[in-house]
Amino acid sequence: MTRPPEIKPLSAPLDVGFDYTRSLGPTLGRFLTDLRRRKVTGIRGSDGRVHVPPLEYDPVTAQRLTDFVDVASTGVVRGWSWIPEPLEGQPLDRPFAWALIQLDGADTSLLHAVDAGSPDRMSTGARVRVRWRDDRVGAITDIECFELSDEPAAGPVEADEVTMVTTPVHLHYTHSASPTEDPFLRGLMEGRLIAQRCPACSKVYFPPRPACPTDGVPTTDQVELPDRGTVTTFCVVNVPFLGQRIPPPYVSAYVLLDGADIAFLHLLLGVAPEDVRMGMRVEAVWKPREEWGPTMQNIDHFKPSGEPDAPFDSYSQHL
Repeated sequence: MTRPPEIKPLSAPLDVGFDYTRSLGPTLGRFLTDLRRRKVTGIRGSDGRVHVPPLEYDPVTAQRLTDFVDVASTGVVRGWSWIPEPLEGQPLDRPFAWALIQLDGADTSLLHAVDAGSPDRMSTGARVRVRWRDDRVGAITDIECFELSDEPAAGPVEADEVTMVTTPVHLHYTHSASPTEDPFLRGLMEGRLIAQRCPACSKVYFPPRPACPTDGVPTTDQVELPDRGTVTTFCVVNVPFLGQRIPPPYVSAYVLLDGADIAFLHLLLGVAPEDVRMGMRVEAVWKPREEWGPTMQNIDHFKPSGEPDAPFDSYSQHL
């Protein structure tokens, strides 16, 4: 008997990212402002040690620290590791060393990159100096890297104070669909809504779940659902934010598809926000078929279907 060929699960590259913005306060604000001015500043603790980067609170007494100290732009390598193939987002796009660098005048080490060219040139105890970035903005990356030298780096310049910092955070990875996700995503590519049913309690989950949260058993049965349902709850969005498709006000609604036991969140258009209500019957509005892919975005939004409202008892257990 010939075994049927296995279907390779769907997979796709994903990028999860956002820009993290925070206020700095007096300690980190001073440190980053001085970096922008081509200076390195530490802070003295109660035991006399100078910490670089500066700490906000004393590691011995936990008291707030305020005694800032200028340190040199030169220092010594206390430990290092060679990076033959740099990753995205690292300081240099060529092989370099991560190193713990104790700047002259400091008692602690700073982690940064050393542009040595070859691991043969790196050693613990090597003398290095700061290489300043030309376009400094008030960030640790204002130090482009360190380089092998005992000569001082370029001196300080005037620059505006830094009180806020924005750090881009990104995670790139390839996601492979699970046995539950794969038929769900393939169904979406065909304009079908595939759910999973629990064999113990018969609850139907859309989007599908690999296990029933009530009984803890695998949801083994596939169920195709219609693209009509009932609004269980909703929210009128009045606040603008980054990445909005449409300007507010608009409605995000939880839609309980006919035959499902759990509602999911989607966009509701084609009706004034003040006219949306619990129990409203809605239907999916699909994008043009040529735009379909393995994604719930194939459904552009939901709109009122024109049917009479569903009685409260029909969805009261799904709020």
